[in-house]
Amino acid sequence: MSPDIRRRKTKSIDLGGVRIGGDAPVVVQSMTSSDTRDVGATVEQIHALEEAGCEIVRVAVPDEAAAIAIHEIRSRIHIPLIADIHFQYPLALLAMNHGADGIRINPGNISTEGIRKIVSIARANRKVIRIGINAGSLEKEIAVRHGGPTADALVESALKNIRLLEEMDFDAIKLSLKSSDVTTMIAAYRSISEKTDYPLHLGVTEAGTLIPAAIKSALGIGTLLYDGIGDTIRVSVTGNPVPEIGLAYGILRALNIRNVGPDIVSCPTCGRCEIDLAGLAEQVERELRGMKTPLKIALMGCVVNGPGEAAEADIGIAGGKGAGMLFRKGKVVRKIREEEFIPVLLEEIRKMEKM
Repeated sequence: MSPDIRRRKTKSIDLGGVRIGGDAPVVVQSMTSSDTRDVGATVEQIHALEEAGCEIVRVAVPDEAAAIAIHEIRSRIHIPLIADIHFQYPLALLAMNHGADGIRINPGNISTEGIRKIVSIARANRKVIRIGINAGSLEKEIAVRHGGPTADALVESALKNIRLLEEMDFDAIKLSLKSSDVTTMIAAYRSISEKTDYPLHLGVTEAGTLIPAAIKSALGIGTLLYDGIGDTIRVSVTGNPVPEIGLAYGILRALNIRNVGPDIVSCPTCGRCEIDLAGLAEQVERELRGMKTPLKIALMGCVVNGPGEAAEADIGIAGGKGAGMLFRKGKVVRKIREEEFIPVLLEEIRKMEKM
């Protein structure tokens, strides 16, 4: 971890065997985009997320069939599973009874009696409840009082619902205060972090497709993590969720919070570049997706600046027309032909993984 970052001390909870909060690492999670009732498709997507490094996964539970499907889904995956519930509290009970390790609810759209029943089952079976406050589904009276879904409104809702669960003698709680507005999200999390020690799940909701999601999440999640705030994170990307994992670890690596997987650096290219560096970088990223070993890999577009500018890389290639150099820690190892770039680099990386 960067010496500039001092993690906020939070309550430690256990979600299906994964520790969250306290001294535990920041956990990366995602949510499936498949129909939960389609067990095969959902399991396939979760396996792809697992391979990419996802540590907790959430599934939507819109009806009884989806809640019942959790039993088989949970039996075929290897990471904790959270059921996402809105409005219908009986679905939360059903999901927990069918193996969900935790549930995500927005207490603002579930009756107090419904919350009481959810808490009873969760407490008896050691399940975790995430209070998911969302700017788009804020309690009406709170939104009116604050003139909309402001940061203060999100915090008021969170504190209100924390008190509700605590009054029911339940504290296996995780919190999120999400907004599609980055500045609102940052302000809300900063404020709530001063008022409670429950672990916080960070995310910018409705962040859009890959590039907008990466920008908004890097700013929102990254700023808070640099402040020492955040115990789990999700980078929300429209469509296939698998790319979310690489973005999440990229944010964590950039802040030196978790050194997991390859850190691939490549130059922006200039008039000296005589190879398809963009294509090379994309192929290397694909080949190394899901790799857990922390290695810094440099892909440089010319031999003029290659090894020098990437002297800290564990391994890299500096390409030239028809040939290039393989180097480690800034030292040239050998010259290789252009068609050897990918196979030689991957072979060397696999060797380093085994060391």
